[in-house]
Amino acid sequence: MKITNRRAFYDYRILEKIEAGINLIGAEVKAVRLGHADLTGSHVRIMGSEAYLINAKIFPYEYARPEGFDEKRTRKLLLHKKEIIALKSKTEGQNLTLVPVSLYTTKSFIKLEIALGKGKKQYDKKETIKKKDIQREVEQELSDTG
Repeated sequence: MKITNRRAFYDYRILEKIEAGINLIGAEVKAVRLGHADLTGSHVRIMGSEAYLINAKIFPYEYARPEGFDEKRTRKLLLHKKEIIALKSKTEGQNLTLVPVSLYTTKSFIKLEIALGKGKKQYDKKETIKKKDIQREVEQELSDTG
């Protein structure tokens, strides 16, 4: 199962991607495996010597007890200390943001792909949309003639 944050590619110019583990409780693991999560509007923050995923929604698992479940709780990311130091220096020095791009399952693990992104201005977003529209029209013309 792979959950992507399509809004991240619209709002940010992605520069570098990193894979991180994520610390979840049992009901959250089952919900993510079923695809019941949303990364829209979430971000990664480095506090002290640890990285945290903030504002990501993992919806409650249908068969788990709902008492005390917080779908927007802050979740710790599992990264090596060298990776955290490198990310912290890049975000502070170059004015970049850490954005979660996708949440996916491997054979037995759940991984979060985070990216260093530089925020786009409104005119950058419009230009990206124009390029996609032009590319789509070219592909349509090629498929119609063939």
